[in-house]
Amino acid sequence: MQQKIVLKLTPSEAASDAIITSYIAASIGIKENQVTGFYKLKESIDARSRHQIWFNITLQAFIDEPFIERITDKIDFKNITSTSKKVIIVGAGPAGLFAALKLLEQGIKPIILERGKNVRDRRRDLAALNKQGIINPESNYCFGEGGAGTYSDGKLYTRSNKRGNIDKILNAFVQFGADEKILYQAHPHIGTNKLPHIITAMRECIIANGGEVHFNKKVVNFIIENNSIKSVETADGDCFSATSIILATGHSARDIFELLHKKNILIEAKPFALGVRIEHPQSIIDACQYNLPPTLLKQEEIKRGEYLPPASYSLVEQVNGRGVFSFCMCPGGIIAPASTNANELVVNGWSPSKRNNPYANSGMVVTVELQDIYGVQFTTNHKPSTINSNPLALLEFQKMVEQKAFEFGGGNFVAPAQRVVDFCEGKTSIDLPNCSYLPGINSVDMKNVLPHFIHQALQQGIKAFGKKMKGYYTNEAIVVATESRTSSPVRIPRNDDTLQHPQITNLYPCAEGAGYAGGIVSAAMDGERVAEMIGRKLLSS
Repeated sequence: MQQKIVLKLTPSEAASDAIITSYIAASIGIKENQVTGFYKLKESIDARSRHQIWFNITLQAFIDEPFIERITDKIDFKNITSTSKKVIIVGAGPAGLFAALKLLEQGIKPIILERGKNVRDRRRDLAALNKQGIINPESNYCFGEGGAGTYSDGKLYTRSNKRGNIDKILNAFVQFGADEKILYQAHPHIGTNKLPHIITAMRECIIANGGEVHFNKKVVNFIIENNSIKSVETADGDCFSATSIILATGHSARDIFELLHKKNILIEAKPFALGVRIEHPQSIIDACQYNLPPTLLKQEEIKRGEYLPPASYSLVEQVNGRGVFSFCMCPGGIIAPASTNANELVVNGWSPSKRNNPYANSGMVVTVELQDIYGVQFTTNHKPSTINSNPLALLEFQKMVEQKAFEFGGGNFVAPAQRVVDFCEGKTSIDLPNCSYLPGINSVDMKNVLPHFIHQALQQGIKAFGKKMKGYYTNEAIVVATESRTSSPVRIPRNDDTLQHPQITNLYPCAEGAGYAGGIVSAAMDGERVAEMIGRKLLSS
């Protein structure tokens, strides 16, 4: 007999299979030796009580019958070596990779064109950026195989369950090497150290089944005839043709937005969010979230390390009608330089699979609408009256703030920083604590870096968060500028029914770079959705 069991356990109990087995037996009134095995269906942590932290676990238990390991759904891919139906995918991020896998399922050949390098070669460019301040505009934390997600933590949590099959995406990650824990944890996470192997396995599967993956192939032109896209040209002079083309270029491919605009292909300015990375010692966040007495913090840290994961948080506050919120929170993480150009400074965060670094960091950002930038002086000197009609206006605003952050950091991707209380009280920090950001930090007054409305909203928002989380508002924490690539500041429109661009047939804007996703899982689901739509069209013709 198999039975679904729901248990509420202390952290130490949840860590012991023997204790879990005894609770299963007690819950249904049988002997322990009748429980032949179990696996977890769901697991979450409840830290709301000030007296006890609980693990809520749903199990599939086997009673008086042989235990069977979890059976995961595996995708069957067709070998399409001889097919004439092919689709070009611009970008090898999660959307591009999952679009390619979906095309293989349908018997269609995917041809991926990636501007950057494969995950292995990409590491050398990241090392040069972190250690020497040398940026490769085509191979960095944003560009290259796997996209921005590969070296940005690997969080797999999304609320976008209406966009596609989340379970299928998670099962696919397991099929390519991810730990089965992602199938049942409330906030699944792979880890930056493990994602490259998984991405490599996906690429090898695509190639083994007849697909193509090309690196160092930056798309620089679209060939359009009679309002239909026919092919793309790359920077090295190659031309690739296909019946359909998926744009899965990510939120940082500004040259693609500029190319579309230059060709009078409809794009739109899209609201996004911009701010800072805020970093605390992980022990402070643990104390806040797990209700650890500060006087016993060191003692309690040992207990947390044994039974509990490093604590995370999610915060949101309305400040004068404007949203201030945490973004991409990384427990036990590292702040990394996510710039794509030599004179612009962008920071992001990531965590290894064990989340065992001594710091916790999160984006702390403010929503930016088109009306917020009226009166802002751009290098292109747009007048306020023309901003509303300029689809690149918010992109230029984003770029301007990144350039200012680079300037005040002092060069070589050293980042401007300020202690949290000093930031909120408008004081330049006399000194700065240790920080995980490898290129280094420089003490500045952030009011000189951030636009006034963002600076002011962050000051009030962080103070409010300090009231929600005791200990959060502290000068042991710092803010680092600037977190600006939260999402795309441009939307590439598409038809709701066909998913094609409304002007250009056979052009399929996709995922985060087009404004239709936010994060690894939602991007992967959108890639699948677009590929499925293309498949229906090609296979019915």
